[in-house]
Amino acid sequence: MIPHQIIVRPVVTEKSNELMSYDNQYVFEVHKQANKIEIGKAVEQLFGVKVSKVRTMVVRGDVRRVGKYYGRKPSWKKAIVTLNPSDSIDLYGGEQG
Repeated sequence: MIPHQIIVRPVVTEKSNELMSYDNQYVFEVHKQANKIEIGKAVEQLFGVKVSKVRTMVVRGDVRRVGKYYGRKPSWKKAIVTLNPSDSIDLYGGEQG
């Protein structure tokens, strides 16, 4: 897989923002078949940073209801990537210069 297939999107929540600011950790939704080594290499290639640790988990899909019918959202894989203290990723695309 190429890096753009492995990293689906960044997960931006209150908890992930705290991880970014205090622990230099970033949260991404990743491809379900990607392993920790592939995820680390993809982040290094896409963002030009040095990854020190990767933690992964599978998030189970929620049960949702529309009227009288029940359905299920799909499950997805989440990766928490720890960077070296000197590196950072700009997820919000702020101004350069």
